[in-house]
Amino acid sequence: MEKQQIIEAARLLGEAERTRCQTGLISLLHPEATMDDAYAIQAEWMTQKIAAGRKVFGWKIGLTSKAMQQQLNIATPDSGVLLDDMVFETGGVIPAGRFIQPRVEAEIAFVMKRGIKGPNITPADVLAATDFVTPSIEILDTRIKRIDPATGKSRNIIDTISDNAANGGIVLGREKFDPRKVDLRWVGAIVMRNGEVEETGLGAGVLNDPALGIAWLANRLAQYGDEILAGQVVLSGSFVRAIEAPTACQIEADFGSFGKVTCGFA
Repeated sequence: MEKQQIIEAARLLGEAERTRCQTGLISLLHPEATMDDAYAIQAEWMTQKIAAGRKVFGWKIGLTSKAMQQQLNIATPDSGVLLDDMVFETGGVIPAGRFIQPRVEAEIAFVMKRGIKGPNITPADVLAATDFVTPSIEILDTRIKRIDPATGKSRNIIDTISDNAANGGIVLGREKFDPRKVDLRWVGAIVMRNGEVEETGLGAGVLNDPALGIAWLANRLAQYGDEILAGQVVLSGSFVRAIEAPTACQIEADFGSFGKVTCGFA
């Protein structure tokens, strides 16, 4: 894609977010687009947001589990940027109209005490650089239509990456754990909507090791000259399918001894 096309695609995403009116599939508008183009669109959109006063809070990894890959018919992990206005407190209420089509996932969040920069980062490197891990809920949103009404074509990896990996928000738990003292593969969650169980899963659903997701991200970022910095929060990927979060619903992710995270949608 040409530079001006990338800038325009990022502008359309920003407009969709502001107006709460989804834009069309980038993969249809630009069938020649590559994953590099998609990350360039994402980066341009984030640059526009930062220029408007936002600050980078961390990173998210998506599509790391078979559950999510099958749900979206996508076989490749992706990543996006967390910004400071995406963070919500557990127990809080998400304001009405904040998102277009919110969904939620249960994830393990890593908070870094040291930066890591690829290539060749391993899960052991990730654990050594992590300050603590905590339970979290990721809020997904879609500025790009999930399905094109004219053709019936679904979003693909180009659309998802461009759309900041469908990232909308993050609700962090209050508990803090040393990842070297917890088997993250066996950290699980029961996710409920309005008191009914919708999904359950284990950390092993994320590439068999959530720390491997963080390593994947550090190595991918290195390809673009970027890195994970000290103090940043990194969502390691969902181990459950995304759950719709309509108006006036209550979401609870019960991680057992690992903690509990809740939020409501006004």
